[in-house]
Amino acid sequence: MSMFTIISYDIVDDKRRASVMKLLKGYGVRVQYSVFEAMLDAREFRAVSDQLRKLIDPAQDSVRCYRLDAVAAERTVIHGIGRITTDPTHYMV
Repeated sequence: MSMFTIISYDIVDDKRRASVMKLLKGYGVRVQYSVFEAMLDAREFRAVSDQLRKLIDPAQDSVRCYRLDAVAAERTVIHGIGRITTDPTHYMV
């Protein structure tokens, strides 16, 4: 089952920051400079977590992952522009 996941990061080094950003672009949508939203199942979450641990310096960097169930995601409030990221209901090929 996929869960709504918010991933935020504070990366000191430009090269590591760029690597983290590129990784997360493959999993979700960038909603702020250092914040991504994604729908990830358990396997995808483990994969992205494993890759993030390899990219960062734990003595200098911080990555936070918030896994929200459907009820918690529905309670999300956005002030200003933007909307909750959701998977598309269909794809055009």
